[in-house]
Amino acid sequence: MTLDRRLNAFRPDLADIALRGEVQAERFVEARPAVIAVPVADLHAAPSRDAGIDTQFLLGETVRVFDVAKGWAWVQGERDSYVGYMPGSSLSFELDPRPTHRVTALRSYVFPEPELKKPPLASLSMGSLVTVAGEEMRRNTRYAILPNGTAVPAVHVAPLAETDADFVAVAERFLHAPYLWGGTSGFGVDCSGLVQLAMSMAGQTVLRDTDMQEGSIGEILETGDDYSSLLRGDLVFWKGHVGIMTDADNLLHANGSTMTVALEPLSAAIARIEPHYGLPTSVRRI
Repeated sequence: MTLDRRLNAFRPDLADIALRGEVQAERFVEARPAVIAVPVADLHAAPSRDAGIDTQFLLGETVRVFDVAKGWAWVQGERDSYVGYMPGSSLSFELDPRPTHRVTALRSYVFPEPELKKPPLASLSMGSLVTVAGEEMRRNTRYAILPNGTAVPAVHVAPLAETDADFVAVAERFLHAPYLWGGTSGFGVDCSGLVQLAMSMAGQTVLRDTDMQEGSIGEILETGDDYSSLLRGDLVFWKGHVGIMTDADNLLHANGSTMTVALEPLSAAIARIEPHYGLPTSVRRI
């Protein structure tokens, strides 16, 4: 079986030691653990910004690092196993302190101190991981204090053990968010990135790309030509595209037509997409 290069770290000169005997490479190495040290880290298929964005990792996520050369790190995400290249400056090899909380707001801010009138130091996306060392109330706002003394609004974070009950409700919060190819954050998201992030916030780890999701999430639902049996949470797949049903009739999806996360009748989406990509290839129910 041919290994998927998106999910397995191997190239002619270097490969993950776990793949010894499965692939050919000049050297096999043990990966070093590292953590994403910037709000959003773009992952590329090649060590060049011109290579485009395959996906993104968020602050606090852990990765396995196989190689660092000429300012680029070759890594594999711990959460979804995606392999690619990112600037080495996006990483820290200091793993402690470990994250305790996850950002639950679509977007939030890191302030230099617990004071909302101070200019923020950084913007964080939903799904970012932070370490909360304490809390402080200043005037009428409660802040989560990070180990370096910076602060985020406490209402924007939650302990890692807390998850959302309804991944569709999470996805609905992205309505009108901008579309970004390869995006997985509150600053910009693509169709499968929306599914992955929303399900992650609901405690469900899924793979990244549309074809991976179509082959692994839930079970295939036989719908007939009229798609009359769909329920909230069903995933509708096209070749290279996916959307989330919010009820029996309406589809929520990040798409390049509106360049946003949009809600529209499934029938309208099917009619609009068919001339370009054909009819849906499957519907899957979780």
